[in-house]
Amino acid sequence: MADKPRQLPLDLALAPRYGAEDFLVSPCNEAAYALVERWPDWPHPVLRLVGPEGAGKTHLAAIWAERAGATVADAATVTMPAVPELAGAPALVVEDCDRSAIDEHAFFHLLNAMRSTGRSLLLTARTVPEAWGLATPDLLSRLRQSPAVDIGAPDEALLRAVLVKLFVDRQLVVDTSVVESILPRMERSLAAAQHLVGALDREALSRGRRITRPLALAVLDTLAMGDG
Repeated sequence: MADKPRQLPLDLALAPRYGAEDFLVSPCNEAAYALVERWPDWPHPVLRLVGPEGAGKTHLAAIWAERAGATVADAATVTMPAVPELAGAPALVVEDCDRSAIDEHAFFHLLNAMRSTGRSLLLTARTVPEAWGLATPDLLSRLRQSPAVDIGAPDEALLRAVLVKLFVDRQLVVDTSVVESILPRMERSLAAAQHLVGALDREALSRGRRITRPLALAVLDTLAMGDG
């Protein structure tokens, strides 16, 4: 008997949802979430949010930006011509401060401007400033003076909850055994969870079948080999 023809799935990836109702609090991120909730009662105008790739820094920063009416900028866009406009925002998020070389002169002036006006500034990075390769001692000193809060890599409980939520968001009915099977084998990040669920959705649709444990493990193996 001929195999059932595979459907061609449309790649309708869901946009990341960064609302407060979509953020799942667990021991690995509760301290960071509490400090965001505490705003504007911060101990310092500048706060650093530090954590590994895929830990949820961008999501938490988006929640704070909505709450504070903050402008969101990438670290690469912080240049001297941009400083006056950025510093004039009611509040500001600067993302990925350790992704690449930054304009240290512009960063120094931005920090001073935000501190002098008392406006709140949230910086996100994977590492502490000492690991950024900064050549400006005064900038490093300013950054060291700002408090930092860590957001850890997702623990198993958080990843389980995120996987379930991602399946529900896509209106996929998946047995709990599927979630429990992929949990110990997947990369420990929220981004990986979203990528995996998207891949499972597409594969199940192309085969015209539901997501089962064998299918989930096969897709996980494919992603692990870099073919997904």
